Amino acid sequence: MKFSLSWLKTHLATEASLSRITEALNNIGLEVEGVEDRAAALVPFVIARVIEATPHPNADRLRVCRVDTGSGEVSVVCGAPNARTGMTTVFAPPGAYIPGSNITLKIGDIRGVASAGMLLSAREMGLGEDHDGIMDLADDPPAGTGYAAWAGLDDPVIEISVTPNRGDALAVRGIARDLAAAGLGTLKPWSPPPIDGTGPSMIQWRDEFTEACPWVLGRTVRGVRNGASPDWLKQRLESVGLRPINALADITNFFTTDLGRPLHVFDANRITGPTLTLRRGAGEAFRGLHGKDVTVTADDCVIADDAGVQSLAGIVGGEATGCDESTTDVFIECALFDRVAIALTGQRTGIFSDARQRFERGIDPALLPAALDAATAMVIAICGGTASAITEAGTQPAWQRQASLRFERLASFARADVTADRAVEILTALGFTVAARDAAMVTVDVPSWRNDIAAMGLSGGSALDQAPDLPPDHAAAAREGALALEPEVDLIEEILRIEGLDRIVPVSLPVLGAVPTATLTPRQARSVRARRVLAARGMAECVTFSFLDRATAARFGAAPETLALANPIAADLDQMRPTPLATLAKAAAANAARGFADLALFEIGPGYRDVSPEGQDQIAAGLRTGLTPLSWVTPARAVDAFDAKADAFALLAELGVPLEALQITPSAPAHYHPGRAGTIKQGPKLTIGHFGALHPALCAALDLPGGSVGFEIDLGALADPKRRRKTAPVFSPLQPLRRDFAFIADADIAADAVIRAAKGAERTLITQVELFDRYAGDKLPAGKVSLAIAVHLQPKEKSLTDTEIDAVSAKIVAAVTKATGATLRG
Repeated sequence: MKFSLSWLKTHLATEASLSRITEALNNIGLEVEGVEDRAAALVPFVIARVIEATPHPNADRLRVCRVDTGSGEVSVVCGAPNARTGMTTVFAPPGAYIPGSNITLKIGDIRGVASAGMLLSAREMGLGEDHDGIMDLADDPPAGTGYAAWAGLDDPVIEISVTPNRGDALAVRGIARDLAAAGLGTLKPWSPPPIDGTGPSMIQWRDEFTEACPWVLGRTVRGVRNGASPDWLKQRLESVGLRPINALADITNFFTTDLGRPLHVFDANRITGPTLTLRRGAGEAFRGLHGKDVTVTADDCVIADDAGVQSLAGIVGGEATGCDESTTDVFIECALFDRVAIALTGQRTGIFSDARQRFERGIDPALLPAALDAATAMVIAICGGTASAITEAGTQPAWQRQASLRFERLASFARADVTADRAVEILTALGFTVAARDAAMVTVDVPSWRNDIAAMGLSGGSALDQAPDLPPDHAAAAREGALALEPEVDLIEEILRIEGLDRIVPVSLPVLGAVPTATLTPRQARSVRARRVLAARGMAECVTFSFLDRATAARFGAAPETLALANPIAADLDQMRPTPLATLAKAAAANAARGFADLALFEIGPGYRDVSPEGQDQIAAGLRTGLTPLSWVTPARAVDAFDAKADAFALLAELGVPLEALQITPSAPAHYHPGRAGTIKQGPKLTIGHFGALHPALCAALDLPGGSVGFEIDLGALADPKRRRKTAPVFSPLQPLRRDFAFIADADIAADAVIRAAKGAERTLITQVELFDRYAGDKLPAGKVSLAIAVHLQPKEKSLTDTEIDAVSAKIVAAVTKATGATLRG
């Protein structure tokens, strides 16, 4: 909401400074968003008269001007081509800051001639781009007059933020009323003289949609002359950012801001038939005054004549019946529209207007007759004409209501110093009238313009919907309690804000506990840790859609009809994904097509098996394509299945899964490469994930680089981490030792089986077993491979003797041979 200081003073008699007014606005809850004061930078500049302008003796393009500044004569060297004897212009004295040039003036010597000031162009004053010459003022104002005051630029414009409940603050008069109540002046009386119309209106109202428009007034003014508005009206509108159009349109815009009372004017001669009807829309389209076509529905309230829709009620008028220079007869509309109906229509159409803004927040329902008379008087004063009698449809809604305040409740809201008399004084200044008062409480009549006070009393309902299963007696008691408490709280808010929100004593919220409770469940925390470890491994997190095209979904698992979307956002996003790996593959293919083939992506999100809650899995998936990152230590190489395995195992280790309890089987889903993928199991039955190279046919179908690898870990299949008391680690003071073994085994024997057998041979001493070589070649029998493992032994009580080491080694060989049939390589 914007308004100028001079506009405010048409309603508020005050001598308060601009800074005091803005401070008061903030203190009473009308937050100041900005102040535009163009005169502040123009204070040093005064109007001056050039007594004489002669050529500079030492410069062809300069002139020496003898200037009357109103307080004496000075010499100014000027380079403007239009400087001449007798002209009136603008003078800046030494020490003045020139905003357009970003300089501060000093007394100087220019080519041997003293210069004590500067004659200014519009650009040098920051008022435009004109710099062809100095200002040439034609009205011949007196020298010494401040330029800002003479030019009408000493009128600051204030912009405030208005909360949705304060529809009355979208009017200059409403703001003036609040400031007067805060002690910054006196609210000027406003009561327009009634207009006695001559004869009936040539246009009559008919209201067929009273739910959206309960009351409407109007009258015809005949014989008007519509042209440009007077300067004062133009300046009022321009100060708040509105473009003057013509006198009739400008008058309606004036009252929208001045009183918060939107109006509309129709060219009466362009209305078909003698009646304007408020009714529901019926799918018609019309061209609005904003230059766009509007299509209305049965939920919209429209104003129509015999030819069709002419206005979207309360939001935008129609171009066909708009007023221009040819208008001679005008019909003025002054209506009361339902807030919710206007809001819903505005949201559907996307049309934003000053009228919609005010109707949505609620306008004064009792102001219609006075506003119509005031607008009629201004039309006649500016455009001439003769007014008719008022035509009316509907009835004024019952807005009268009361609110009560207990003085002890006011004291409990951190302001015990507000006396009962002061509270009543504030309410009276805001327009409330005292209906009853005693030592304990006061009851006031709420003014018509404050529809946010005791608002529940307007409808008798509740501001919040009650639970449908609430017992009737409880529901009635809750409703009655709300009806009693809400008006009192509204009055307390009014008193405290007028006293000053800055004076409310701050009170800290109670401390709930010394140690805050956990904000994440163990499973949520596990997802956070999973993101961290995968990001630390150089993978970039993606957040993709949980749906994709059915053909791709089928390549990563089943694509049942039950998981097809009934209303997809796009034709190729019609199926819920079985795994996040599918959408990661699509993202990687898109990057590869644009030249980014070396990728490492991951996502933690849902995968879907069926429509039940149990059919949704939380999956951590990752995908790598192309080459490993460049490094000076090792050359880049193509990613392989073991990179995906390393990612999966690093994730599981971070989540506390004991890796020694995991089993790897060569089986994997069909979207993995057979023979280059594995399934991770925890026990014989529980599958927790998969890893490996993606199937070549899948890569070809999705345009993925060949050899792409990925993994999937079902986070929901992992057991919740157990809470264990942490103890200090125990480190043995004895030297560890390592023994290497090479076994010849059948080629189909898994290396993991050899490692597990060796690790179980002597659990008290063996801390780690790892495979460090696999050999298959012509030096071994056909169908045989050599598997070399390193076994780490850590004695705890005493150093091992050779005999004891040999005994452990024998156990390891025996255990591996028994479990896998492998023999120690000689």
